[in-house]
Amino acid sequence: MADLDPVALAQALIRCPSVTPADAGALGVLEGALTSLGFRCWRLPFQAPGTARVENLYARWGEGQGPCFAFAGHSDVVPVGDAAAWPTDPFAGAIRDGELCGRGAADMKAAIACFVAAAARFLARRGATFPGRIALIITGDEEGPAVNGTRPLLAWMKAQGERLDACLVGEPTNPEALGDMVKIGRRGSMTGRLAVHGVQGHSAYPHLADNPIHRLIGMLDDITRAPLDGGTAHFQPSTLQVTSVDVGNPASNVIPASAHAVFNIRFNDAHSSASLTKWLHERFAAAGGRYELAVEVSGESFLTPPGRLSEIVSAAVEQVAGRKPALSTTGGTSDARFIKDYCAVAEFGMVGQTMHKVDERVALADIARLTAIYERILDGFFAC
Repeated sequence: MADLDPVALAQALIRCPSVTPADAGALGVLEGALTSLGFRCWRLPFQAPGTARVENLYARWGEGQGPCFAFAGHSDVVPVGDAAAWPTDPFAGAIRDGELCGRGAADMKAAIACFVAAAARFLARRGATFPGRIALIITGDEEGPAVNGTRPLLAWMKAQGERLDACLVGEPTNPEALGDMVKIGRRGSMTGRLAVHGVQGHSAYPHLADNPIHRLIGMLDDITRAPLDGGTAHFQPSTLQVTSVDVGNPASNVIPASAHAVFNIRFNDAHSSASLTKWLHERFAAAGGRYELAVEVSGESFLTPPGRLSEIVSAAVEQVAGRKPALSTTGGTSDARFIKDYCAVAEFGMVGQTMHKVDERVALADIARLTAIYERILDGFFAC
């Protein structure tokens, strides 16, 4: 199976309309390819209360206690939007003008296919005497709430004694061209839901009411007026963005009883969600009056300091793509935020210009080069 075609495998995966949380056969396609290479596969469904059941896959080649390199990714995709706006069927896996087109091509079914093909080539060369282990962690929940995927799968692995020594997540990390960027960390993300309470009354008699909107405006101005920080050694400055302000008041002459706002903070390693929550309460309490703040944390900031893993990945990228990638922590969150608690983790995948867009696509040349990069990463990791 050294000649496993990553383009054909990517097409087969794209042809499974696995809009999160549906699997639509994608993991079966992947399991079939991995089983033919000698991987042992576990299908792992998880379902937290009040959520949809999600299929996940863990696959491992090799036994014993040799070093283990893992590839992590997700087979679920976002909705296509207006299907009529796509030049070709978004789930056809069509090839057009030297590009593979379809939902999930960039994010991230092509990268999954590249890793399988790279593992096939690596094992064809070294399988007979290779003492290490290669694993795949594939979730169907990354584009969804991310509660039934990588996190419980990692907990299952820990309970089973499955050890990881390093992991590469195949998210589309490159802004413009393959080789631009390796992610070695991510900012944290937290959402605040603020409710400010007052006393309803007639707008002509404000002394008989307590307008919560005025306090809400002041509270939001207070937390957005100055930057949270100036950035750190490996991170850009933290940001706070108000994403919704809502009163729900249909009458222009009524002071409402409450006002609500939602904001999102993307924070670097100068902060934690706990320290930011404390800061928010201090600011809001200073405004006076009654308020409620609910905080949802998607993940803390994390960093895999430059070292062996980033050096192996960077060297492979430079050898194949001819450019030295930047080591970055930009962008949103990914499942690397869970994996970092188990082993060193980095991210490198396709060019992300068309991810989540109409006519999502990747260059066939990039599929070939990404496969070669992943193969060289395996060579580098298992060199000693």
